[in-house]
Amino acid sequence: MTDFEPYRRELHVHCYRMLASYEQAEDAVQETFLRAWRHRDGFDGGNARAWLYKIATNVCVDQARSARARTEVAWLTPYPDRELDEAQGPHGAAVARETIELAFLAALQVLPARQRAALLAREVLGMPAAETAELLDVSVAAANSALQRARATMREHLPSRRDDWVAREPSAAERDLLARFIDAHERCDVAAALAVAAEDIRVTMPPNPLRFDGRDAITTLLVRAFGPDRDGDWRLLPTTANRMPAAASYLRRPGDARFRAFKLDVLRVEGAEVAEITTFGYALFDHFGLPMVLDR
Repeated sequence: MTDFEPYRRELHVHCYRMLASYEQAEDAVQETFLRAWRHRDGFDGGNARAWLYKIATNVCVDQARSARARTEVAWLTPYPDRELDEAQGPHGAAVARETIELAFLAALQVLPARQRAALLAREVLGMPAAETAELLDVSVAAANSALQRARATMREHLPSRRDDWVAREPSAAERDLLARFIDAHERCDVAAALAVAAEDIRVTMPPNPLRFDGRDAITTLLVRAFGPDRDGDWRLLPTTANRMPAAASYLRRPGDARFRAFKLDVLRVEGAEVAEITTFGYALFDHFGLPMVLDR
């Protein structure tokens, strides 16, 4: 399988988009390579990349259907930008164009697995209709029908502001806003934190179903985190996830000399304000190249 290794990272990103989970994508890629090995005699030596994408897509469809059958929810997790960068290989352009923002991924999960795969094949991977049909083992008409249904559903669930989903690095303005966000949190300054927030800011904390909408709602959270009865002091490190600005938070509790990994906030910026914060745990800090402990 060494001939297929150059495709591992981009397949991982594809599976991540299909399943919305970094860990489930890991499992899917492993299963893809196992199936490829078992059926290696059936590979005709042609387009290895297309063959692997077909296997990976079928693995993800199977996983998604199995999860739905068990009424399980695939919780959204972040993706480290440095691993997106590592996907820049022979087909790096496809990875660079990938739609990777959290809002897009969350909307994708509303789609049935086949529609999800059809949309990604056509609008992310740039496959023509015939190749998409081959990928899904359906007729061209069926693939086109799945695509049209997927597009209609996505329009209902995506922010209206977006005309396209071309991934890009955080801008200078977004990095400046992140710096202000970090400064406010380290100083435990509620007013400064609210100053960078949009009036209708939304905060979510997957897999916790809680959602906070608007400045009034998040003020309660900030007072609890920053007030005199807070759990300790904060240090934050800037990073990026899903091509979005992010901050890794560390908490030093009373009596502890060190700051310990606590959470990851991924920011969606609109204009000059933070429109949405998606807060994750610290399970993937090592993939982000982040330490688990800070001395100061």
